[in-house]
Amino acid sequence: MVIRALQERDLPEAIAIWNRVVEDGVAFPQTEPLTEETGRDFFAAQDFTGVAVDETGEVTGLYILHPNNIGRCGHIGNASYAVRADRRGEGIGEALVRHSLRQAKEFGFRLMQFNAVVKSNSPALALYPKLGFVKLGEIPGGFLRKDGVYDDIVLFYYDLTQ
Repeated sequence: MVIRALQERDLPEAIAIWNRVVEDGVAFPQTEPLTEETGRDFFAAQDFTGVAVDETGEVTGLYILHPNNIGRCGHIGNASYAVRADRRGEGIGEALVRHSLRQAKEFGFRLMQFNAVVKSNSPALALYPKLGFVKLGEIPGGFLRKDGVYDDIVLFYYDLTQ
């Protein structure tokens, strides 16, 4: 597997992977799927969009990296990750997170902050502490799942200066 910057030819697969997570309604805050046009604009607006590509050249996952806030908080990065549904559990997500931390450091971010890790997302809740993320706390009912159930969200940060 190789992780590299998103290229134009990756857009259909990247959009499909992203949209699957949006449509599942259990992890991303977005409710509307991306179209080819909105997807192109969305990924281009990020500081970096990385894609995981397998040995056959297929995109198996992706992440977006951008500031968590602006101005005096602009040194804090944020990222979101999506892995193709049929490839989950293969370590792609972990590779994407590790890559995003290196990219974040290269972009000059000092911290990474995850604002809304859905509490029922057990793979993410296991992975982030394993990689050195620190849990900040939980917000009860902070995420409205597609099925209408409110789920808690967990906040994490990672110090990139160490």
